[in-house]
Formats: sequence, structure tokens, C-alpha cells
Amino acid sequence: MEREECVQHPEILKSLPFRLFIDGEWTDGSSGKTRPVINPATEEVIVEVPDASPEDVKRAIDAAARAFRQWSRMTAYERAAILKKAADLIRERQEEIARLMTLEVGKPIKESRVEVQICAGYFEWYAEEAKRNYGDLVPQWIPSKRHWLIRQPVGVVATITPWNFPANLLARKVAPALAAGCTVVSKPDHRTPLVAMAIFKCLQDAGLPPGVANLVAGDPAEISAVFFADERVRKISFTGSTRVGKLLMQQAAEQIKRLSLELGGHAPVIVFPDVDVDKAAKWTVQAKFRNNGQTCISPNRIYVHEQIWDQFVARVVDYTKQLRLGNGLDESTDVGPLIDRNGLEKVERHVQDAVAKGAKVLCGGKRPEGEQFKRGFWYEPTVLVNITRDMLVSCEETFGPVMPLIPFKDKDEVIEWANDTPYGLAAYVLTYDYRTLIDVVERLETGMVGVWDFAPATFQCPFGGVKQSGFGLEGGWEGLKEYLVTKHVSIVLDY
Repeated sequence: MEREECVQHPEILKSLPFRLFIDGEWTDGSSGKTRPVINPATEEVIVEVPDASPEDVKRAIDAAARAFRQWSRMTAYERAAILKKAADLIRERQEEIARLMTLEVGKPIKESRVEVQICAGYFEWYAEEAKRNYGDLVPQWIPSKRHWLIRQPVGVVATITPWNFPANLLARKVAPALAAGCTVVSKPDHRTPLVAMAIFKCLQDAGLPPGVANLVAGDPAEISAVFFADERVRKISFTGSTRVGKLLMQQAAEQIKRLSLELGGHAPVIVFPDVDVDKAAKWTVQAKFRNNGQTCISPNRIYVHEQIWDQFVARVVDYTKQLRLGNGLDESTDVGPLIDRNGLEKVERHVQDAVAKGAKVLCGGKRPEGEQFKRGFWYEPTVLVNITRDMLVSCEETFGPVMPLIPFKDKDEVIEWANDTPYGLAAYVLTYDYRTLIDVVERLETGMVGVWDFAPATFQCPFGGVKQSGFGLEGGWEGLKEYLVTKHVSIVLDY
């Protein structure tokens, strides 16, 4: 396959096989079709990758189904050794994978490095959790009986992951599935398949048997249609939009196929008047503009008590203006580009809608000027006030660098506002008052709450939402259980 070398880091492209990974082999697609991976900072083609045809996807499922027989019967210790080796290799190749991530996603290199470390952490964590898949002995009420509960792998698993965290979100699904004894066919986002390919190279080099994990890239609708049609795919784990999640639920109904869905969010932040205002403003700005706001748990609605409103707003604007917008490969960059033109246009549409309905732009609010921003998908970090509940920024996930600030004066009122959304993934509370904290945390309708913590996702704890933010958990022991079925064994002793 011919490749266009990225002028910034051609050595990265020479070191990895950017192809499909099926049955232990790197291969081109059977159709011969390819699609470009675009650098969102420059709109340059990084590399062309194969498009998997439905036949390629079926071949990957065939391989996973064959490999399941062996992989599921290996001891947990044997599987754990391979996952731990993969984690070690990911850490060894951190810089290479991080630079690749910045090229295809656009996020600052310092954020990419952290993500690679967390990705390795998931593989290491589930290497250990594989050994903790305990069964149960249930007390019998008939003396001559015994009841065992054993937990076994569900079978072949398909994973569908988005572009914004191409290492973490893949690891959160693939690592527990493999630890449980499942085999996997993974589909990364067609815009960002390169990091997934680099991680699969680590799995291959760690000694993963052929067919246990397979990687197909290409058209989402075509690939997912094969996943849902094939009865050998027993479970599908998806991270993406609520709209697509609803469609997948409809498709899953035909075979009663198991699903895990991590869908959209619209996270509120509630800032109470007892806080250190400078710290609260600084941390909120850092969280909001991490990955340019393209994060499912990104703060989307910032509610600030009226007693500290003026001071908080002033500090937020100051910190936002200090953010450096630029190419993520520059070590000094704080905020990179949006992923593509659609993402850029959505941000513009949300800001324009807000301004038309009376919002005021305190900073940002437009595409940046300058030669380096003539190409790429750039938008300035933006702070808005005078927000009303009919604006798009109030009721939709912007998924971009826009921070709407909203004053409140009553705790009960702000909890009602925070919960007034069909989504329930994450929420954040900033207060030093433990009575307020406990009351608010217990009443928020979300799967996760961060208290002075804007990065609650971690490999040792469950991650998931409620309402239309989906169901199923990733991370922790709960993440392993998503790939297991419980079998009841009842034994009569006096036969």
C-alpha cells in the first residue's frame, strides 16, 4: 500500500503496519479500497488505511470464533501474563503512540502521553482482575443438593470506539473482554484508526494468539451491520452518541444481543460560594478545554453561585485567555483543533444560536486569525454568559471549546436545573461544606460525580451513565462482569 508520509514525523509511519489485523496477520482489505486519515491541525493526509469490506469483517469474526475455543480454556494466569506484557509494551512505546495520537486527533502531546499511560493501566489492571473471576457456593436448603455459580466468558465480542480517546476507550473494552476469556473484533473510528493499530501491534508482540483480537476499520454502518447479523457475536460494546446508541438497541433486539452503551453526556458543574474562587475557576477552565472540550464527561453547564459570580467570571476569562491554541505537537500548546469540519460547524452553530438568543461572548467566539490557522479545524476557547434554557448550549452537548456560565442562588433550584436533561453521565461539585456535598451528590441523576475532581474515570472504578447516557459499566470489577455470564450448577448427591 502506498503511504503519504507526514513531514513532521515520518519515522512513526514507517514503524507500524497500518492495515487490518485479522487472525494474527496484518492485511489489506479485500476490496482494495482505502480512506485517508486527516491531521485536523493541517488537513494533511497522514496515511491511507484499508477499508474493511463485509467479507473482511466476517473473516475477522470467523477467526475470533475459532480462537475462542483455545483462549477461553487458557488459565487466567496465562491470559494475565499476555495482558501484562502488552501493558509494558504500551508504556515502552508511549512517545511513539502519543505522537501518533496527536497527529490523528489533534490533542496536545502532553494530553496524549497521559492517555497512553492510562491505556496501559487498563491492560495491567485487567491482567490482575482476570485472576479474580471468582465463583460462588450457594447454601442449599435441600441437604442432598449443592449449588455452584460459575462465571464464564460470553463469547465473541465486538467493540466500537470513537475518535476522541482512541487509546483509553479501546483499552476499556478490549482489556476486560480478553481478561474474561472472550475474543474480540474491534472497530475504531474511521477518522482515528492509527492508535488502535499501534495498540494491537503491542498485543501481537506480547504473544496474543492469532484470532483472539482482530481489528477492522472502515464504514461504520457496513461493519456494525455484520456484527449484528452474525449470531456468533454475543455482545457489542459501543461508545458514541445517544442517537446511534438507540439505533443499535433496535438492531440488537433481533437476536437479543447483549449491549453495553456509553453514550452522550451534558455534565453540569455546580460551584458553591464557600470555594477558593481562583482555584475553582482555574480547575474548571482546565477541565472544560481538555481535548478542546471533546470529552463525553466535559463540563458543559457551569452553575456559579451569585455571591461569587463576578469574581468567578473574571477569573475564568483570565485563565481562558491564557490558553495557547496551536498544533498539538508543540509542547507549549494547551488547546488543539477540533476533529473535523462537522465538529467545527457544530460549535459555530451553538455559539451563533446562543448569541442570537441574547448570550454575550466574553472571550473567543470565532475562528482564530493567523497563518497557522488558515488550514485545520480551529475555534477559539469561548466563554458565554446571559445563558437561557432554550439555547442549544443549554440542552445539547456542544463537544467543543465553549463554556456557558450560569448564575444560581438556591441549592434546590440548581439541582433541578442540573438534572433537567435526558443525559446522566457525569456531574461535578465544588464546595468545602460536607453537608452540602452529601446532599447534592445523592440527588444528582448521574452515573458519576466528581468532587473537586474533573477526571473521575480510572481503571479501578466503574465508568457509566444513567438515563439516555446509556447502560453497562467499564472499569473496575464491574467492567469485567460485563463480559461474563453466570452459570448455575445444581448437583444432587444421593443419586
